[in-house]
Amino acid sequence: MKYSVCTETVFDGVDILDAMKSVKECGYDAVEFWFWWTRDVEAIANASKELDLPVAAICAPFGKPGDASTHDEYVKDLEKTFHAADQLGCDTIIIQGGWIDENIPEAIHRKNIIKLYKRIAPMAEAAGKLLVIEPLNQKVNHPTYHLASSRDAFDIVDIVGSPNLKILFDMYHQQITEGNLIANITENIDKIGHFHMAGNPGRNDIFLGEINYTNILKVIEETGYTGYAGLEYYPFGDARESLIKTRKEVLI
Repeated sequence: MKYSVCTETVFDGVDILDAMKSVKECGYDAVEFWFWWTRDVEAIANASKELDLPVAAICAPFGKPGDASTHDEYVKDLEKTFHAADQLGCDTIIIQGGWIDENIPEAIHRKNIIKLYKRIAPMAEAAGKLLVIEPLNQKVNHPTYHLASSRDAFDIVDIVGSPNLKILFDMYHQQITEGNLIANITENIDKIGHFHMAGNPGRNDIFLGEINYTNILKVIEETGYTGYAGLEYYPFGDARESLIKTRKEVLI
């Protein structure tokens, strides 16, 4: 298993190129970030090569996947994301389930996102990219987000049936939504393409809070998972000190 650092949370407010240097100096395997369309992709790609620090994942523009009338625009944005990912040498694209629209019933929203995922999964296969759907908690951070349950996300992956569509299992979000992390992970590891970690409560350092990440990471390692587990948290103190302590005290 490899460990990536989300620069937008761990180094909130810090220039991404400076953050990348710190991530490398702290001994991590890769970086990830959200909004490539607000960044200098070429500069990040150059820094990635110079530092020998891969970009593990980026987001696609969120769009409105629950609204079928926007799907053509979504596809165009995804094609641009594939191009940016190629520049960055990045293979994993994070996609969203969309936010609730009072004009679109939940059942129609679900039907529409499945329709969209069936459309874009072959695109990902052709591009050599892995799409990972991210469920988010509705109880604390995202009350109007459509997809919270990991079970629902796993079911969508099964329905679409593409090897290039999996889920991003964010242990912070899923602890809030449903708990039972180890069982949900091990029983569905073949449908998981990326992990995120943050302490709960608070979405802070992973050596704080109620989630025993060391035990969970050991279990994930035992499944044979070889992808990334990303640190996507807001440190209470200095980011570098937090990353160093995390490596020493939590990661396996």
